[in-house]
Amino acid sequence: MAIQGALPVAFGTVFPHGAFALGVEAITDFETKRPQTDKDSGLPLWAVDVIDADPEARGKAKSVKVKVAAEVCPTLPDEVPGLPFRPIEFESMAVMPYVDDSGRRPRVAYSLRARGVKAPGAGGRRAAPAKEAA
Repeated sequence: MAIQGALPVAFGTVFPHGAFALGVEAITDFETKRPQTDKDSGLPLWAVDVIDADPEARGKAKSVKVKVAAEVCPTLPDEVPGLPFRPIEFESMAVMPYVDDSGRRPRVAYSLRARGVKAPGAGGRRAAPAKEAA
C-alpha cells in the first residue's frame, strides 16, 4: 500500500530546539484571490511564519511557514518579556513531501501543516475564541 497524503510527525521531531513565531496571515489562492482551504477538512488555511531555534539551521532552513487549518485566525502565544519572538508549539503536525521543480534541478521539499498552535508546555489553542453577541 502506498502512503497517501501528509505524514504525521511530532513537533519535537521537526523542531527539536523549539520554534519562534513571527506572525500569522491568511493564505490566499493566487488564481481565485479567495482564501485557500485545507483539502481534508475544508477549513481556511493560515500561514505562521516560524524561525527554527536550532543553532545549526542556516539559510532557507532557518525560517519556514507552517500551514494551520482553522475556522478563524489562530491566536499566537503571548510575547515573552526580553525576547523579540514568541515561543510556539504546533499541535497535530504533518509533513507533506513534494517535488519542487522551480530551480535548476528538481528537489524534494516539504510542506509543514498543523491543526493548532500553543505556547510551549501549555494546553492547546486552536484559534481565536468566537466573540459573543451582545
